[in-house]
Amino acid sequence: MRGRWRPLFGRSPHLGKGLRRWRMTQHQIITDEVQAWVGRRFDPITYEIDPSGVRLFARTMGYTDPIFYDREEAQRRGYRDIVAPFGYLGAPVYNPAARPANPLRLPELPLKRRLNGGTVMEYFAEVCAGDVLTATTSIEDIYERPGRTGPMAFIVLKTEFRDSEGRLVATQQTTLIRY
Repeated sequence: MRGRWRPLFGRSPHLGKGLRRWRMTQHQIITDEVQAWVGRRFDPITYEIDPSGVRLFARTMGYTDPIFYDREEAQRRGYRDIVAPFGYLGAPVYNPAARPANPLRLPELPLKRRLNGGTVMEYFAEVCAGDVLTATTSIEDIYERPGRTGPMAFIVLKTEFRDSEGRLVATQQTTLIRY
């Protein structure tokens, strides 16, 4: 292994420098310009629920109920089609010629690292194969907290998934951490 030796256990000698430097300067990462992003809504994204994706997700998650695999069994139990398991809301449909691959442009922050701070999903209706959902994301909150390595910024996103008739099917709240 090349490079300097680092201990496997215990603290890295560089772990606390960022926090000390941040406490000394006490500068804010979340400026008024960044805070102005709260409430911003992004362009809608279309998600398609296809049977192959539903089956693959169900198999990956270890679901064995036939409603996730067999259309006839799902319809016999009163569903429209194969049921999408909890957590699967389809695959986004992108047209690279029409817009960039990442339509969610977030505010620029002077922090390089990123971390998923958690995702909360809530369902209001069943999602089945063949459904087409429209997802609209907005920035709900942006706030800052001190961390061991320096300041951390939290960006809370809320996404609403609506079906082709405009009914709210699910919401997803995601917290992104920058540090």
